[in-house]
Amino acid sequence: MTSTTSAAQHPSGDDTAGDKPKRKPKRWYTSFGVQIIAGLVAGVVVGLIARTLGGTTLNPNWLTATVTTIGGAYVSLLTAAVVPLVFTAVVSSIANLRKVSNAARLAVQTLIWFAITAFIAVLIGIALGLIVQPGSHTGVSKADAADPTHVGSWWAFLTGLIPANVFGLQAQSQVVGTGAQASVTTAVSFNVLQVIVISAAIGIAALMVGKKAEPFLTLTTSVLAIIQKVLWWIIRLAPIGTLALIAKAVATYGWDALGSLGVFVISIYVGLVIILFVVYPIIVRTNGLSIKQYYSGAWPAIQLGFVSRSSMGTMPLTERITERNLGVPREYASFAVPLGATTKMDGCAALYPALASIFVAQFYGIHLSFGQYLLIVVVAVIGSAATAGTTGATVMLTLTLSTLGLPLAGVGLLLAIDPIIDMGRTAINVAGQALVPTIVAKRNGILNLGLYNARRNGSDPFNDDDVDEKELEPAAA
Repeated sequence: MTSTTSAAQHPSGDDTAGDKPKRKPKRWYTSFGVQIIAGLVAGVVVGLIARTLGGTTLNPNWLTATVTTIGGAYVSLLTAAVVPLVFTAVVSSIANLRKVSNAARLAVQTLIWFAITAFIAVLIGIALGLIVQPGSHTGVSKADAADPTHVGSWWAFLTGLIPANVFGLQAQSQVVGTGAQASVTTAVSFNVLQVIVISAAIGIAALMVGKKAEPFLTLTTSVLAIIQKVLWWIIRLAPIGTLALIAKAVATYGWDALGSLGVFVISIYVGLVIILFVVYPIIVRTNGLSIKQYYSGAWPAIQLGFVSRSSMGTMPLTERITERNLGVPREYASFAVPLGATTKMDGCAALYPALASIFVAQFYGIHLSFGQYLLIVVVAVIGSAATAGTTGATVMLTLTLSTLGLPLAGVGLLLAIDPIIDMGRTAINVAGQALVPTIVAKRNGILNLGLYNARRNGSDPFNDDDVDEKELEPAAA
């Protein structure tokens, strides 16, 4: 950009004397995306080495145990930051809601676009199931069938909205071992829907209180900034986490099961590729946005979703790249992305249950009527909300099977390859969770096109000071 500083201000007559010093160009290997890819490649190599060392699932070798521990610890770090991020972001966004016009319309349009993309995804799943016939091309036997331990329920959404406590936390105890060696372990989890409800109630109450709540809102905004900085420190460890998670996948997941369920796995990934690289680009382009800029902006979160297999763990990065890279206003993104991480799952809640249900029906020789195919569509469009709080592809599949009257034992047929396809499913989930807020913001004229079209340089997405005027220039066509 040319300087607007006058010669009178700079007696030397040098028009550039007042310009900010130019930044040194960043090395390609310092790019966050490049580091993630390097971690993925290294993870495959380490995983292959781990497989050669032997071991079993119950008694893994030292390398497999190491990458499993590191990968699990990294996902735990990401997940631990979700509750404080959602709370502070939602409260702050409600406090600043006056800056976003037509907030109710934004919320309605968000849900509509969630439904539109889920509808397209489930149609793709049904089409692939009818064309490929995966249930007729499988090597699994009925002995592999088993009833699922978690079953979806249409009441889960309503009960999930009611907070069990002020933090939305849930604890579950389990007895490990038998006899004198038995012990009780307690696992603590959280329900994001409940956290959103609690945060929204507190934010609205703070607005109604008025000036007396100003210190609280100021503190919340400051805490949000601190949490985002800590999150960036965690996310900077993503290359290491990627290496460990991919290595674990290669070393321990049911690759041997691909021989008997290879047609089903290929069908799933074909559907995921169609959604990610055909459906989403069409939506982006028809809304007047650059396809290249969408992928370059959302790719860090999509990559992390693929290796972590956790939409919730990826959510902090998804929310930030939606704001920083794709230009969605923070006040809207802090509502849409957490909601999407809970209920917006084109991979887990639309494509997969549709294709898997057809697989189960074909395996058991059950003919599905036209009405049952319509039920698959209905469950996919609204069922992810019904299983929110206990989200997961297996839970969503049980909801679909029970609605269709198909054997729930069919879930056991697919458990061996679930981790393999879960990586792709989660990547699609994350891509959609970033896409919908971007499209809704664009259609309502609140998308920051400068940020959306800015050149990507792998900079710190949690540092707003890292954006300068040059970075806000539109990218070259």
